[in-house]
Amino acid sequence: MSDHDPAAPTRIVLVGATGLVGRAVMEACVGREDVRLVAISRREAPMPDGARMEMFVADPAEWGDVLKKVRAEVLVSALGTTIRKVGGDKDEFYAVDHDLVLQTARAAHDTGLERMVSVSSVGADAFSDNFYLKTKGETEKALAKVGFRRLDILRPGLLRGTRKADLRPLEGLGRIASPVADLVLRRKYEKYRSIHASTMAHAVLALAKRRTQGKFVHEHEGLQRAAKMLPELGGDE
Repeated sequence: MSDHDPAAPTRIVLVGATGLVGRAVMEACVGREDVRLVAISRREAPMPDGARMEMFVADPAEWGDVLKKVRAEVLVSALGTTIRKVGGDKDEFYAVDHDLVLQTARAAHDTGLERMVSVSSVGADAFSDNFYLKTKGETEKALAKVGFRRLDILRPGLLRGTRKADLRPLEGLGRIASPVADLVLRRKYEKYRSIHASTMAHAVLALAKRRTQGKFVHEHEGLQRAAKMLPELGGDE
């Protein structure tokens, strides 16, 4: 990438804009002069009121071409589906949560993009017996080999917030119980605490602005800390 002007806004390209975290990231960018957001999506998604951003709607096979055009500095991936949403088809789930994430990361890296923030899951482990956690863990391992100068892996617990057109009954029950459950989850179990999508979005933006090289994994407390480090609207970095 070309030399960076510290005063210039951070150019972010977002995939996964239609999900809970993706929408929260778009909302968090409203009114900010220190970031410029472009979203790439498989289908149209409503943009927040006051948003100053672009959205490209394209088939995933064409995302590489879009990435070449937008010339962003940071890729933010909030891609993900559920076993329920794909009708129990594990291959289809893997195609999104592993293959599409990795395909997009490689395409972005090929354009010269050097930083990525990827939303994973607490408990992600490539050697897990749980298919969901195993998939997330394998995706993390694969992303680490793409060659980014900086890679931030975010591992939230239960996500709180209002989902649109993607009702998840078990998650709904979990959100109701989360205030009590979070009090019980202490010390080594704190990483399983719930986190609001807006907090995740602030963490995403704060981490997208960092340029220190390396691979970083952020769980509950780290996400909370990162979110608090995002400059206030109109404030100095």
